[in-house]
Amino acid sequence: MADPSRTRRPGRNLLARLAMLLALSFSALIQPAAAQSILRDAETEDLFRDMSRPLIEAAGLRPENVEVVLVGDNSINAFVAGGQIVYIHAGLLAAADNANEVQGVIAHELGHITGGHVIRFGEGAKAATGIVLLSLLLGAAAMAAGGGEAGAGIMAAGQQAAMNKFLAFNRVQESSADQAGASFLNKAGVTGKGSLSFFKKLQNQEFRYAIPQTDDYPRTHPLSGDRIQALEEVYRSVPSWDKAPDPKLEERFQRVKAKLAGFTDDPKRTLVKYPETDKTVPARYARAYAWHKSAYPDRANAEADALLQSSPRDPYFLELKGQILLESGKPREALESLRQAITLAPDQPLISALFGHALISTEEQGNFEEAKKVLRSAIVRDNTNPFAWYQLGIVYDREGDIARASLATAERYNLENKPQLALANAEQAMLGIPMGSPDWVRAQDIALVSRSAMNKDKKRGANR
Repeated sequence: MADPSRTRRPGRNLLARLAMLLALSFSALIQPAAAQSILRDAETEDLFRDMSRPLIEAAGLRPENVEVVLVGDNSINAFVAGGQIVYIHAGLLAAADNANEVQGVIAHELGHITGGHVIRFGEGAKAATGIVLLSLLLGAAAMAAGGGEAGAGIMAAGQQAAMNKFLAFNRVQESSADQAGASFLNKAGVTGKGSLSFFKKLQNQEFRYAIPQTDDYPRTHPLSGDRIQALEEVYRSVPSWDKAPDPKLEERFQRVKAKLAGFTDDPKRTLVKYPETDKTVPARYARAYAWHKSAYPDRANAEADALLQSSPRDPYFLELKGQILLESGKPREALESLRQAITLAPDQPLISALFGHALISTEEQGNFEEAKKVLRSAIVRDNTNPFAWYQLGIVYDREGDIARASLATAERYNLENKPQLALANAEQAMLGIPMGSPDWVRAQDIALVSRSAMNKDKKRGANR
């Protein structure tokens, strides 16, 4: 006679294994922002704010509460992962021909935000999990009764049905975001031509990689052809369809696109794409970064000087000039350009942080006080920049204020998701800062958050 415990245990183990497999399959469809490399650039972020503002307002959201963030990933993708943040991959920006195409993508992602799709993700997973659990129980029962092959077949069919249900749920959300994004573009008076042309790019990618264009193929998104057809009817019905894009916005987009190429691509590839015979602003921008990355500071400086000759009061060209000099070991020479840049763009904390770094790098005691003032001003406007906190920590350390140097370092590690280091520095800061003061309270907050994060990590490790 078979031991009942031995009969049930394989069923329980198989249940756990298949449930975990389903969970992993679902999680693979979500791209967590925490795993991505965020690219920060003042000019790019300024462009994103201006090109997204009318769409955000059309979506009924507040522009100051919505961020568009650039991710250092060469794939053509964009996503939301909770909150009101749209993540755009560098590869998508490179693939887009114009600003209007990117606006179409942003509008679609705003549709996910207003639809609460990230929050509702659990609904689809729950429904699918119910199907797979039921099939696992039925399959285990069949196995216990001696029908091993039948039980395995029930389980496999249940898992496939669950995944199909989840994918169908996801496709409905994508279609909903398409329609919402179209309504935002139309309400904002922005043509939908860019949205359609970008969907056609995606369709061409599907053709290129021979992805089946049939409804029975497992997919997270609707067929691109169907999406194009549905959206074209919506876009063509409004006056904004024939509205010309903003030429100034387009000019800024081409600058940023070239700048990004120079910064992220292999320099040789950049110099082929933007040969020296091309004297346009985007080409010079791209080459300046390519030469700088290749350790040819003189050639990079020559391109920066040519840009400044055409627009001597452009803060981003001045920032570029200062960055090249600073990172080429000439911090004193970089100060003039960077000081002009923050004068012309006082609301750009990333440039201020770079200027503070240059002041510190001169190793001149007289520059430290100005560096502290500049860096504290930058942090007031943007306290999520680990680099600015790092530089401020250096200033405090040079002044002998070890407690506040530790607090700045704790802020940095907290932003970099390094709770153990953040906790150690927060506790060190609390020892030297008057109890109950704002800085002491802030150090205490970081310590509490860090301990909580470390405890969660321990629990995850114990459950593996």
